[in-house]
Amino acid sequence: MKLWRAYPLFGVIAVLFCLDQVTKWLAHGWLAPLTSNVNAYPYGGVPVFENLLGVSFSLNYIVNYGAAWGHFSDLQSLLIAVRCVVITCLLGLLFFLPETDERRWPLTLITAGALGNAFDPLLYGGVVDFFHFVLWGYDFPIFNIADSSICLGVGWLCWALMMKNGQPAPLFKVR
Repeated sequence: MKLWRAYPLFGVIAVLFCLDQVTKWLAHGWLAPLTSNVNAYPYGGVPVFENLLGVSFSLNYIVNYGAAWGHFSDLQSLLIAVRCVVITCLLGLLFFLPETDERRWPLTLITAGALGNAFDPLLYGGVVDFFHFVLWGYDFPIFNIADSSICLGVGWLCWALMMKNGQPAPLFKVR
């Protein structure tokens, strides 16, 4: 693919990365760290809405020193190396996939999220998370815009791989 054809993809990555970093900077500067010792709104967070059709949403600041849900927090150097390899592979895929490939946009979202979360350990020592939802009694893990971008991209990619020309793709090809 010619470099200029990748500009829209890299533009979306840049916008999502900046949005993610600005919101993390705001959360880091204005939200108190998450603690279970505070009697205020869940864990000291800032309530946005409570029990709206069974859903509550608050802003709670926490730094995740590992990967998903804090796993591998004692392997920071390995996590940084793995993140760099994954981001390099994603950028290579984006650059070399044909312009008509339906996987480009979902991979763009995944790449933007991966970059956002990979940059955090350099600034904060870990990944900053702050969106906190309680969904019908289930306390959902706290997340950020980069996490949302990754999840949306993975969901979109799965959908794109399962569908072919608007129809469900066959699981197996019989010859």
